[in-house]
Amino acid sequence: MMRTLPFTLMALLSVLVALLIGAHLNSVGGLNHAFASLFQTNWQSSRSVELSLTWWPRLFTTLLCGAALAVAGVLLQQVLRNPIASPSTLGIASGASFSLMLATLYAPWLMAFSQSLVALTGGLITMGLVFLLSWRRALSPTVVVIAGLVLNLYFSAFSTVLLMLNQEKLSGLMIWGAGSLVQTGWGNVTYLWPRILAAVLVALLFLKPLSLLELTESGAKSLGVSLTKLRFVCLGLAVLLTSWVVASVGVIGFIGLAAPAITRLMGIRRLLPKVIVSMILGALLLTLTDLLIQRLPDTVAMVVQTGAATAALGAPLMLWLLPKLAIRHQAQAETVLTRHNQQIHHLSKSAIVWTGGALLVGFCLFASLSIQNHGWQWLVFNGDWSLLEWRIPRLVAALLAGIMLAVAGTIIQRLSGNPMASPEVIGISSGIAIGLIITLYSGLASGLVGLYIGGLVGALMVMGLIVLLNHKSGFQPERVLLTGVAITALMNAVQSLILAGGDPRSYAFLAWLSGSTYYVKSQTLLPLAIATLLLVSIGFFLSKWLDVLPLGQATARSLGMNVSRSRLLLLLLAACLTVAATLVVGPLSFVGLMAPHLARLFGFSRARDHLIASSLVGGLLMLLSDWLGRQLLYPQEVPAGMVASILGGLYLMWGLRRL
Repeated sequence: MMRTLPFTLMALLSVLVALLIGAHLNSVGGLNHAFASLFQTNWQSSRSVELSLTWWPRLFTTLLCGAALAVAGVLLQQVLRNPIASPSTLGIASGASFSLMLATLYAPWLMAFSQSLVALTGGLITMGLVFLLSWRRALSPTVVVIAGLVLNLYFSAFSTVLLMLNQEKLSGLMIWGAGSLVQTGWGNVTYLWPRILAAVLVALLFLKPLSLLELTESGAKSLGVSLTKLRFVCLGLAVLLTSWVVASVGVIGFIGLAAPAITRLMGIRRLLPKVIVSMILGALLLTLTDLLIQRLPDTVAMVVQTGAATAALGAPLMLWLLPKLAIRHQAQAETVLTRHNQQIHHLSKSAIVWTGGALLVGFCLFASLSIQNHGWQWLVFNGDWSLLEWRIPRLVAALLAGIMLAVAGTIIQRLSGNPMASPEVIGISSGIAIGLIITLYSGLASGLVGLYIGGLVGALMVMGLIVLLNHKSGFQPERVLLTGVAITALMNAVQSLILAGGDPRSYAFLAWLSGSTYYVKSQTLLPLAIATLLLVSIGFFLSKWLDVLPLGQATARSLGMNVSRSRLLLLLLAACLTVAATLVVGPLSFVGLMAPHLARLFGFSRARDHLIASSLVGGLLMLLSDWLGRQLLYPQEVPAGMVASILGGLYLMWGLRRL
């Protein structure tokens, strides 16, 4: 059965691809005319020119890119012994894309010299960073992928800032960045096929020693295999293949994960058949996706880019693969992020007063001190108090959002027993973003209430998915994080589709996505303040539950608590807090991760003290982020959410590095 399954699946995919090709060619003048256009262009016929210079090159480019990414995925998975490693999950494609964006803006001569060299440099740097972050855990599969997630988020944050600051220059890159396979000649085919063929032949030469990596390291070394050289060559080939594809057509998501995963699930274990079958599957999967997109109505086909579509399909695939991934028990997953001062402190009234005073002083300082046209200015000296009309609403909104995210993060961490959980990291914020996108672009939102409901529905769906996928494994921290990887990848795919569509609303959406407080006005502060006061008060009212639930279900039930209902209410509260904050500062800020950690590092472990300390820290972090965002690139602004995500990403990378 296992031997016939690969051939049956490939035959089915081949038939589907052949049928779609035949249907398209019949619609443009018949098979004979189409095949004649492949070998010779009839310049008197517009259909022949279109087929010869656009359709046929696109078909061959798609086949080549799918095969190349599949081989890259097999090499990465074999070398790292990681079944969910791929150019997408490790951030290699994002690094290559980001380096091309930087070169386009600041060193166009490099692009003229060699696009593939620029992309290769970005891919290699990203791979080096992933290794640096995960080396102390011997390239543990989950830590490698989490490191890739952090770098993906980082590149996404910086790319968003660059897009906002250079909208006109980078408008074309939005389409390319979503993985556009539209061709205007045979240049990409001529460029790709000899390079991909050479890389695949080199990879085939190393298959025999590469198969020995399935043994222990000592076993492979005893057979005379130089592991360092082998890893260097094979990982270099994977980065090369990915860089060539990214330089030619942009980021194509998850084909490098899907093709090897399907091959493995079909029962193919030997490396040579795995490479061959993965290449064929990768080529067929990408081609099938692209042909289906071309069958869509013209306006839709122009908006939907193939790379973003494969990423959107790859996220559910990754969610399906997660339960099949063997991860060590939660007790073995303790990291520096989970360790804190064992001495328990209690917040005294004087400590709260002093901290609140420091927050007030910081608020006044951030409101009055800033860079202006004539350098640093302090309103106390120049008396330009009219600026407060613009600054105070933004700072208040950032403060309230920081408090809500911190409280939401504290609830999620205590409830799940997972100190690496937060609304941003486990995907709740991404679910809210997807809900808001659907609500906004479908016209369902008639105002702020409609957006809130759409975001809340997205958050609840994601939380339900997290519970469904992780309740059997006891909510292991690393497995929950990997669920967040997949959900965040889905949000990034949806984001790419929107930005590539050219909708005028996309720039306003981009500003919100980056966490800008620029659009906050005085009239929006009252509902935000009421929501903060109400939801945070409920959190403090339920703080006793947060003390009892981490002790376990048996203990909680013995104290008369309805565990299921308590957890559901707390999760609903965390979702409401996150939605309200996300509407102001965007989905990625990491405040919900950092603030509870910093509070625990100071020893505040009791729920009420933990909530108070983390809310104060969260408010201060968002205040600082908003202020820094206005100063860093003056007169242009870096959104507060982006600054917070950069600071939070550094904190998370520090934690990974210390694993």
